[in-house]
Amino acid sequence: MWPAILLALLVIGTVGFARLYRRQIRQIAALEKARERLELEESRVFDFFHGLGAAVSDDTKPHDLHRLIVEGTMRILDGYTGALYLSDRKGEHLRPEFVSKGCPMFVDLIATAWKGGEALLLSEDPRLGPDRPQRPVSAMVCPLVYGSQKLGLLVVSRKAGSEPFLASAFKIFKGIAEQSAFALYNAFIFSEAAEKKRIDQDLQVAHEIQRILLPANAPEVAGYQISGINIPARHVSGDYYDYIAVDEQHCGVAIADVSGKGVPASLIMAMCRSVLRSQASAQHSPAVVLRQVNAQLFPDIREDMFISMAYAILDRNSPSITLCRAGHDAPLLFKARDRSISRINPPGMALGIDSGGVFNRVTADFSLTLESNDCLILYTDGVTEALDRHGMEFGMENVFRSILASASDGAAGIIAKLTDDLRSFVGTHPQHDDITLIVIRKK
Repeated sequence: MWPAILLALLVIGTVGFARLYRRQIRQIAALEKARERLELEESRVFDFFHGLGAAVSDDTKPHDLHRLIVEGTMRILDGYTGALYLSDRKGEHLRPEFVSKGCPMFVDLIATAWKGGEALLLSEDPRLGPDRPQRPVSAMVCPLVYGSQKLGLLVVSRKAGSEPFLASAFKIFKGIAEQSAFALYNAFIFSEAAEKKRIDQDLQVAHEIQRILLPANAPEVAGYQISGINIPARHVSGDYYDYIAVDEQHCGVAIADVSGKGVPASLIMAMCRSVLRSQASAQHSPAVVLRQVNAQLFPDIREDMFISMAYAILDRNSPSITLCRAGHDAPLLFKARDRSISRINPPGMALGIDSGGVFNRVTADFSLTLESNDCLILYTDGVTEALDRHGMEFGMENVFRSILASASDGAAGIIAKLTDDLRSFVGTHPQHDDITLIVIRKK
């Protein structure tokens, strides 16, 4: 009897052990599969984050980055559809930037998440859309926020018949959204920096071109000493000065200031230069030249822009200078005989304001005679209105003081003294306006 009982117990134990062994094998296999899934998931997440980093550091196009975010999220989370929405600069409106094929619009879901600013995990929810067979079984949506800036929304969903997203997937999804927001923000910064670099390069080219348009050297005019300088406040200047060979006996000297600064003013300046040069040849009356310049420029200048100009013509065989002032700062006349400085204020109005009816009537020639060592100083308001760090202007009094201190040093000496005094006065305060100076000295 005992042998039979022992045999039965042995059989039962063997069967139980076999069952336990098979169960353990299945559990080990399940754990192995879970480990493989976890490793695959980790690999996908790592590849996704690595791809985001590479996309930001390289010259990746925005569309490619947007596609990488959506398709990478779908691949990691086994999603069927996905979408990326980005906001405008004010964070008020969303626009779809990349939407996978077949992805629903999720209007109510997106509105709720965007307004509430919280990530959502939904399963069998009315906000997933109309109750139809193809309605997604589950969806996740998360605002993309970097710092305090709302950049957009990321959405991923699973189709009907699939398992809904679990809490573990939702946690991973929020991590993906956080990294995606960081990538989008950095891509925006890279793009802004690249655009700024391109603009700076364009401005540098414009600066070089404008320097070519300005005189490289002063002309040699018998009986006179001439010197000029232009110091732009930005890359390009709205100030202009020029020396024009009117004919063999006469030389024109022009100075102008276009309203405004930067590129728009520099374009008007270039146009003004071209028109002035085309009208100045063989014409001995500055007023006639400026009337013709105004007639050509007026139709092409915006209503909020104008050009102030002073144009003088020197005669190589005479101490007489003919001057026309079109709304420009009054030229200064230094008389060596008594070391006095006076303003020359002939009538005139700025170019581009009037079509010609008033301009032609008030614009006229004015003649003055320079004796030995007398100087005519032309300047733009960037000189007198230069500001120090306290907001105080350089002013006409300082201009007079600089001229008197350097009058015996010649035309170039006066300019050197004025610019040195301006730099000392302004100090480290940024230059806010273009500076242009011309000095004509009678030998």
